[in-house]
Amino acid sequence: MSSSKHSNELRRLALSVLQPGFVGTEAPDWILRDIGDGLASVVLFSRNIVSIEQVARLTARLRAENPDLIVAIDEEAGDVTRIESATGSSRPGNFALGTVDDAELTGAVAADLGRQLRAAGVSLDYAPSADVNSNPDNPIIGVRSFGSDPDVVCRHTTAWIRGLQSSGVAACAKHFPGHGDVAVDSHHDLPAYTAGLDEIAAQALPPFRAALAAGVRAVMSGHLLVPAYDPDLPATLSPRILQGLLREELGFDGLIVSDAIEMGAVTRRYGIDGATAKAVAAGVDAVCVGGESAEEATVALLVKALVTAVTGGELPEERLADAAGRVREFARWSAGLRVAGAAGDPAGDGIGHVAARRAVRLTGAARAALPLTAPPHVVELAPVTNMAIGQETPWGVAGPLRERLPGTTSVRVRGQELEEGTVALESCALEPAAGRPLVIVARDAARHAWMSRAVTGLTAARPDAIVVEMGLPGTTTAAPAQIFTHGASAASGVAAAEVLTGASAS
Repeated sequence: MSSSKHSNELRRLALSVLQPGFVGTEAPDWILRDIGDGLASVVLFSRNIVSIEQVARLTARLRAENPDLIVAIDEEAGDVTRIESATGSSRPGNFALGTVDDAELTGAVAADLGRQLRAAGVSLDYAPSADVNSNPDNPIIGVRSFGSDPDVVCRHTTAWIRGLQSSGVAACAKHFPGHGDVAVDSHHDLPAYTAGLDEIAAQALPPFRAALAAGVRAVMSGHLLVPAYDPDLPATLSPRILQGLLREELGFDGLIVSDAIEMGAVTRRYGIDGATAKAVAAGVDAVCVGGESAEEATVALLVKALVTAVTGGELPEERLADAAGRVREFARWSAGLRVAGAAGDPAGDGIGHVAARRAVRLTGAARAALPLTAPPHVVELAPVTNMAIGQETPWGVAGPLRERLPGTTSVRVRGQELEEGTVALESCALEPAAGRPLVIVARDAARHAWMSRAVTGLTAARPDAIVVEMGLPGTTTAAPAQIFTHGASAASGVAAAEVLTGASAS
């Protein structure tokens, strides 16, 4: 093969292992050109989505260049939604489903989501999170996990995968080998999972074994250090973890996808180009990029990095060709899965709201104080959303309450505003609620000191206040009357409003 032909082939192989995002609701020319040149995957984010019909047109245009193109999306439902980012998810997330602990219900919710994604032309969903959230201070997983019990996570990981794939959309179990016991957000820096081998085997790995048994054909690596397996390299860049543990010990023969390669956990040490080359050398087959770096220049940079790594001897050409082959194999399989998917109404069958209602839990004092008999004042305490969620989607209970009790008023308070003294709880919460019911909405109060203090202060001043916790239930806010939704999806907000107004039997 001539030098120029070899260079073109290397470029084509490099393109085929990237899964880039792009900006806009129509396919940019550069993406179409790259698909023609060998790009085998793209990933969609909320910036690409207006409606199911618009996404279907977009994906059809993309597949005009390659009918087997993998179209991926990071759609977990619940707090992390792309397809419903404008409205908030009409389905609860994993923690709510794990709280209900009805595997049949979880499968039905996933199948309902799968029908919607399939109608939009999506073939791969970066879900479910198979992480066991064993660290309550975890800043990145939380309600994205089915729970802290490995058995519960195994049951619902299995049900989610089978449900989603029954509708024709491939699942992707993440974040291998388990992101649940960390205290650092990998979007910003490198977290460490410091458990020993026995604890990892008992706590973190069972859901991934369950995912493989359920027929998952894609696994996403996590950007975390696991010293018991590799004290030097994060999982995405570690041959010991990807080849040794996932391929050889667990027997996985499908597609290994990286978590977003532009995340700080890997780029702060290796740069986006260096991390990409090291990831493929370590065993990653498809490199996800474009949540933040969604430009043509980024794809060109990563293609160059992969080609240079091959010619420089850092990345064996056989490994790059193997990765490209696994992408092609997955593309063919997922295209067939999409064709064979069960038909159904892509508009949804309402199972998400059923599940959200079943996930609501009340303390006795809350039950005794309901239903509300007058329009309340609602104070929503809003944390800074992490980058996995992306842009803040609609959440809370004020909107759904206002529909049921006209005259409901509300204010949303952020921690920075309280800490800097630009707002006062007395004027925005207690004064408007004088003579009226007060509803306080928190989101992971146990993880945010300012929020815990705010809830404590408000309930001390108004012991009759009802607290709605839309994150992980914690022990730092001992309000007499509490409602727990186990997630902050739009569906969970509606479910809480129904409980508050007596429209639900929960």
